[in-house]
Amino acid sequence: VLAMLDAFDDAANAGTAAVINIYDGSVPADADASIGASTLLAQLTMSATAFGAAADAAPNGTLTAAAITDDSSANATGTATYFRVLTQNAGTVICQGTVGTSSADLVLNTVSITSGSTVSITSFVITMPEQA
Repeated sequence: VLAMLDAFDDAANAGTAAVINIYDGSVPADADASIGASTLLAQLTMSATAFGAAADAAPNGTLTAAAITDDSSANATGTATYFRVLTQNAGTVICQGTVGTSSADLVLNTVSITSGSTVSITSFVITMPEQA
């Protein structure tokens, strides 16, 4: 599990600085699918080294993001439904997940984003279960 998380970290660090793009609209089937008519609501930049070392948090492995720079002026107004992590701005997509205020892959204090407002992520932890 830790080796897989380390590989994910290596992928995130393949560009100049990974970014987290937050979108509205229908969630694509997977990270390789087109975003379709979704609108980019916000883009937050991760640290040059996106994550710290993978940790064994039995019964799971975890990967915790380093500091994430706020988007000080959201790109558009809409309801956040999913996010993608890219190696850099306009880079390769390495993962996708849902956005919500609870029980989502990325939890925000609100999914209502207004153009020009600040969007912050205070914590981003990837958890990978260990097989029994």
